[in-house]
Amino acid sequence: RKKVLLQFDAVIGQQAAVYLESVKHLIELGLSGRVVSASRPMPRLRLLRQPHHLLAVVHDRDHVMWEIIILSILSVIAFLITDELIPNLTDLFVKAGLFGIDLCKTSKKKIPEAIGVVSGCVFLITSFLFIPVVFGNGLMDTQHFPHNEFAEVLAGLLSICCMLLLGFADDVLDLRWRYKLLLPTVASLPLLVVYYVNFNSTTFVVPIPLRQWLGVSINIGVLYYVYMGMLAVFCTNAINILAGVNGLEVGQSVVIALSIILFDIIELRGDQYKAHTFSLHIMIPYLATTLALLKHNWYPSKVFVGDTFCYVSGMTFAVVAILSHFMPQLFHIIPCPRHRLPKYSEETDLLHASRTIIVKKEMTALTKLILRVLTLLHLIDKIEDKESITINNMTLINLFLIKLGPTPEVQLTKNLMMFQVFSFKVSQR
Repeated sequence: RKKVLLQFDAVIGQQAAVYLESVKHLIELGLSGRVVSASRPMPRLRLLRQPHHLLAVVHDRDHVMWEIIILSILSVIAFLITDELIPNLTDLFVKAGLFGIDLCKTSKKKIPEAIGVVSGCVFLITSFLFIPVVFGNGLMDTQHFPHNEFAEVLAGLLSICCMLLLGFADDVLDLRWRYKLLLPTVASLPLLVVYYVNFNSTTFVVPIPLRQWLGVSINIGVLYYVYMGMLAVFCTNAINILAGVNGLEVGQSVVIALSIILFDIIELRGDQYKAHTFSLHIMIPYLATTLALLKHNWYPSKVFVGDTFCYVSGMTFAVVAILSHFMPQLFHIIPCPRHRLPKYSEETDLLHASRTIIVKKEMTALTKLILRVLTLLHLIDKIEDKESITINNMTLINLFLIKLGPTPEVQLTKNLMMFQVFSFKVSQR
């Protein structure tokens, strides 16, 4: 702040000198009765735009800090409420028939499912209550109300709310995979509309290794909106696919949320601090409610989060990615069974990689090529006979089990979360 004030004083002095020179010039013109000469233009008076801008930036950043402090307090309250609600509502879910059996345990106890709807509701309510804190000052000055930013917040929360509803419907009705691809696209429409109205930027920055061929940036036009719609589908299903082990869905979401929050805090000093402030407004309450859910979903899990949590988490990350400006298998190249969970051994209490069988007569040339490449890269464990090929299901969970061998469930979750932390560290370099 001292640095900004020093800059402010310097600019004030400069502008005062310009102002005095302008007044002196006008007096000379008035006394002489001459017209301003084109060869001697009158010095431009910039009306102190830069000092006002500096003061506005200082005021905005102070306001942002107070917003984050208030939001952190609300998020702590949200954590406590979620932590209290989950055990009190478990019996209600079991009575409604929303329960499952942990296939990786010897016990056949009924475990309440779709508890992600609880943390999702608390997250949304917290975000709704925080809206007056962000936009309360604008209500007193309707002429300068930030309508664009307000529309972004409402569109983001609307998309998350839609996925909360659709995810809970999936837990209750067990929707087919084709609908799981369609529903996130429909729920992302409010985001795409607001992005079109507020930004409509369809240019993306080319990665540095490819710039010598493609240039610094490429404008892909309407394909950019197709990409954003696919991003919403990818995010929601990516959380859902890397699942099936106690605490994994929620644990990986916590790691991703912490990574985004850390990145936002670092970038608050930059020019794009408003975009990162929006991201923090979404991610901080999400992290708080997710931590409360993780407490009950950690090994041994007392609740299952269901598709509701996966959908809400994926759409939350998509909202932050799209508005802050920062796939499931589609072609059936390799057989992809619906359930690819690791196998549980009751004798050893360890998890083993699950496998799938590929009939050689049904293999295409592309399938053979992919299997050959994956074998050379040691990414699959292949057992071949005359009629078929048996390989491990190609998920990250099964890859870890292939490389590390049979593993206890809790250790497998920790290994996968540490891998995500490592991936975040690598991406920051």
